Amino acid sequence: MATVTFRDETMTGKPIAEFSVPDLPSTIALRDLIRLRVREEVARHNAAPTELYQGLVRPTDAETALNGFRLPKARTLDWEKQAAIALDAFGRNGFIVLVGERQVDDPGALIDLDRDPAISFVKLVPLVGG
Repeated sequence: MATVTFRDETMTGKPIAEFSVPDLPSTIALRDLIRLRVREEVARHNAAPTELYQGLVRPTDAETALNGFRLPKARTLDWEKQAAIALDAFGRNGFIVLVGERQVDDPGALIDLDRDPAISFVKLVPLVGG
């Protein structure tokens, strides 16, 4: 069993936030790893709901805030809905995933968590006036 560290980083590689999840299989598809990450962060939010959600992707009725997403009111979230939003965002290049020093862009790619236990997520910001 492996422990993975999920790390959010800026585009320059500066760490923003991180958390670890133990007892994972040694090998997992990137798609499942993204779903796992979202499930964990939603569970943490749902344990003590607030108006600020600090997750990978914005819930449908939330506004972008400085350190996350502002919900209209404190409430629990559906992790499966958030995971679907995350996988869609990944497919549209809303964020990239770095495993070790390499970018993984295939959601079906198998990740060896024993070899690369740190997974970095970098949100991409669209250019204004582009």
